Amino acid sequence: MSHDNFGFTSSSDGLDTKKWSTPAKINQNGYDSGHNGNGVYVLELEDQKKKKSVQEYEEEYNPYDHRVVQHPTTTFETLLHLLKGSLGTGILAMPKAFHHSGYAVGIVATIIIGLLCTYCIRILVTSQYELCKRKKVPSLTYPATAEAALSVGPAPLRRFSRASVHVINVFLMIYQLGSCCVYTVFIGRNLKTALEDYFPDVDVRLYMLIILLPLILVNWIRNLKFLAPCSTVATGITFASFGIILYYIFREPLSFDHREPIGKVADFPLYFGTVLFALEAIGVIMPLENEMKKPKSFIKTFGVLNFGMGCIVVLYTSLGFFGYIRYGAAVDGTITVNLTEPMVLAKCVQILLAIAIFFTHPIQCYVPIDIIWNEYIAPKLEKNSYKLLWEYVVRTSLVLLTFLLAIAIPQLDLFISLFGALCLSGLGLGFPAIIQTCTMWNAYGRTGKILMVAKNMSLVLFGLLGLIVGTYTSLREIINSFS
Repeated sequence: MSHDNFGFTSSSDGLDTKKWSTPAKINQNGYDSGHNGNGVYVLELEDQKKKKSVQEYEEEYNPYDHRVVQHPTTTFETLLHLLKGSLGTGILAMPKAFHHSGYAVGIVATIIIGLLCTYCIRILVTSQYELCKRKKVPSLTYPATAEAALSVGPAPLRRFSRASVHVINVFLMIYQLGSCCVYTVFIGRNLKTALEDYFPDVDVRLYMLIILLPLILVNWIRNLKFLAPCSTVATGITFASFGIILYYIFREPLSFDHREPIGKVADFPLYFGTVLFALEAIGVIMPLENEMKKPKSFIKTFGVLNFGMGCIVVLYTSLGFFGYIRYGAAVDGTITVNLTEPMVLAKCVQILLAIAIFFTHPIQCYVPIDIIWNEYIAPKLEKNSYKLLWEYVVRTSLVLLTFLLAIAIPQLDLFISLFGALCLSGLGLGFPAIIQTCTMWNAYGRTGKILMVAKNMSLVLFGLLGLIVGTYTSLREIINSFS
């Protein structure tokens, strides 16, 4: 037995053992080409078998089998990364979100939005897998998935395939830079609250100014490998701080007095943007799945995605509900500001979380730096002797941009709602639905196509409504804050 170039086995002469009784025929050179099954017919048979082998190889191409990852992550490690990527400042804003929605509406709506987010992540990952099979590549990024999908979708959308890369890059950059703005405000607010007894007259903007130079320097680190120890410490601090926050919530009996089950309709967009910002981990989903040792376990029924998002939804719903019930209308944009007695423990939590978020800032800023520098600027500076200097200029400029926005609008809850509604309505809901529609456009019959389009257009319209109304409401509240 021998193996051909595609890994398939065949007999030594490339033939089946069956006898051929085809009459002998004379080829153009006068030779008998049918005798004993050797000749033209045999060559045709070999060509047919070779074509069949190529076709089988193409049909059976599995992107998972061709991924070469230097340091693949286990299923458990991927789950931890998913939880770490989702548990940040967003969960601390959930009590404020429940204040906007009311606790009854908040519980139901958070579960529904969580299910929608999980479903959209699932269809994005499955679409990526299908496109990888067709293109014979091991993996694709989010923008590359969108480009590949639109290029095979309905004819009117194909012209936008290349532009989709830039659109998604812009949304990703705005979201990640918005997160950096949120982090800057969060650090300043917590430091001010923790040190207010010692420095009562210091404005929150001054605390942001104090951390500006350290933020610039930590964002000069070009290799995330060197931030890994800091990230590990930050994760430990974050989980310990959540435990202390739960102690403050449950240390006394809870009361439903003056707690609204249904909030104001006008405030619901603020809730929607905050929950999207908190729940969506779309920026880390595809890198996590691409780095897994066993990527098939990511979207299994009881796999990483469903289990991880289930835990996240339960944690966010629980903290939002109990945090609102504890503090009511007085709840702040980050619940850490509401922590009081014992003051020493509260101040420790505020300072520790400020440190944890400080070291998470360069991880969030890494994405926009990578997009702007590696995809748009660096290719134009290949022969520039000051290329490294320009990279540091880009890094510094992005930190300064987020700092100036944070200084201008130091409203944590409004920032979270704005960037959640503006970016994640598209990245987390609308774009995955469009990508799946284009990917499977030629795979369904008429009835299946109608059902798919109806379902996905509903997701697109829901995301578009959230984007428009949520962004408008957040901007309105930000403008009113200057009055």
